[in-house]
Amino acid sequence: MNKSIAAKIKGFFPILDWLPNYKKSDLQGDLSAGLTVGIMLIPQGMAYAMLAGLEPIHGLYAVTVPLLLYAIFGTSRQLAVGPVAMVSLLTAAGIASLNPASPEQYLLYALSLAFLVGLIQFGMGLLRLGFVVNFLSHPVINGFTSAAAIIIGLSQVKHLFRINLPNSEHIQEMVVAIAQNIGDIHWLTFGIGVLGIIIIKYGKKIHKSFPAPLVAVIVGIALVAGFDLTSQGVKIVGNVPSGLPTMSSPSFDMEVWSTLLPIALTISLVGFAESFAVAKTIQAKHKNYRLDANQELIGLGMANFGAAFFKGYPVTGGFSRTAVNNDAGAKTALASIFSAVLIVLTLLFFTGLFYNLPSAILAAVVLVAVSGLIDYKEPIHLWHKDKSDFAMLIATFIITLTLGIETGIISGMVLSLIVVIYRASRPHMAQLGRVPGTNIFRNVKRFNNLIERDDLLMIRVDGPIYFANVEYIKDKIDKWIAKKNDKVKMIVFNMESVTNIDSTGAHELNEWINTWRKSGIDVCMSSIKGPVRDVLNRWGILESVGSDHVFLDDNSAVAAFDHELDTEFLEKYSPYAIQTDSK
Repeated sequence: MNKSIAAKIKGFFPILDWLPNYKKSDLQGDLSAGLTVGIMLIPQGMAYAMLAGLEPIHGLYAVTVPLLLYAIFGTSRQLAVGPVAMVSLLTAAGIASLNPASPEQYLLYALSLAFLVGLIQFGMGLLRLGFVVNFLSHPVINGFTSAAAIIIGLSQVKHLFRINLPNSEHIQEMVVAIAQNIGDIHWLTFGIGVLGIIIIKYGKKIHKSFPAPLVAVIVGIALVAGFDLTSQGVKIVGNVPSGLPTMSSPSFDMEVWSTLLPIALTISLVGFAESFAVAKTIQAKHKNYRLDANQELIGLGMANFGAAFFKGYPVTGGFSRTAVNNDAGAKTALASIFSAVLIVLTLLFFTGLFYNLPSAILAAVVLVAVSGLIDYKEPIHLWHKDKSDFAMLIATFIITLTLGIETGIISGMVLSLIVVIYRASRPHMAQLGRVPGTNIFRNVKRFNNLIERDDLLMIRVDGPIYFANVEYIKDKIDKWIAKKNDKVKMIVFNMESVTNIDSTGAHELNEWINTWRKSGIDVCMSSIKGPVRDVLNRWGILESVGSDHVFLDDNSAVAAFDHELDTEFLEKYSPYAIQTDSK
């Protein structure tokens, strides 16, 4: 087979890269990790399905076929894919807008959402759009995640207290509803929930491999069965269907799709951002394989297709499970396959054991999981280091809390873009002065005692000159000229940090040169990079400036200003005409 074709096939099916070279020495770690994560997935999957508004069994379905598909198509060898709290809440929020009339219709919408997420992620992977996730800046993700974690936590209060609360994703509505119903707490249910939280929260201190969530589940089931707590009002999961998931089909109704599309896009981006972030962190510890952002999108897309056609709901890579998977010794994606096998065995033989599982225990699983997502240290850190990023984080946090999950993430993305545009429209600019006794020029604001001259303005623009920043650059130069009391006779443009010039930038630059020369101010350029010089040539700007006004460095430009320009001087200081390198 042609090597390039074989490489492309391996690129699309990463399992073909590691499976043929599988080492027996990796088996113990993969088996241990697979069983550990599988045990963890059972209570988590059921809890997150309940958070998504689905029957708990669908959380187990979501970690069978999707897990296997990611193992085939994903590039991370430790990423544990499945339901996560954030995506579960987004699923519930998106489906609520369709007002489903029955549990069957709700499930249909969940399958449709998984299919749309799969379609978006798979399509982005094929089109190599993995870079799009960069528009979700770290402060935005942090603010959004912390707010969503609070909303998720409050949404579980009804199961922890066993009180009636309306479904909402607005903190003000949730707090009011909790305050109005707080007197109806079912204390026995609350006690079981608190016991579950204590076991899950502090069980890990016994040993890092201690299956705390599963122990909490076992304790909860034992208490309910042993003391007949259902007769005392403790709500339980009840009958959990056994057997493997049958084939299912999402809705292909365009009206349903158009309603679900915004939340599907949100889940696609947020899910991928969360998944890829943890995958990168873990891969950096191993460094024996490459992560491919676009192939990761394809892998997650295929996993969501699996969820859509096998009664699951949207999935992505999870922080906590991936960390556990890695710590338990996972070397390859075979660990995920072992996890899926354990879930399959549970579905076939052990679902009956979950009949007496209290809903409060599942709420405890979710509450402990999301408590780690609330990051109070990062806002404090940003407050001291970067006020604009702090403002972006707080804005996203408040918008998500008060206006909802979907509005929060979209607002965060818009804020990120606004900040990018704002910063790009205000590039760093430096006025240069000579270091005494040298031919070196530096920023007058950063170095003391530099030699400046009223008749000479030396400037450096750090970044591209294009449509978004030309006005800012011109205004800054005009202010510098005015500060020198209009005594400036020469402007030296240091171009070493200019990376690109677009058509607007070229047009404006030409206009500035002509205007300054008409007012008696000459212009020259120095340290032009090859690609920028090509642009200046293409637009005729170098011709307008003149070859005798283009220099290799600032010192040559200043020397030219200080001396009469004769042939010998030009040959010595302006080799532009014979220069062919592309610095």
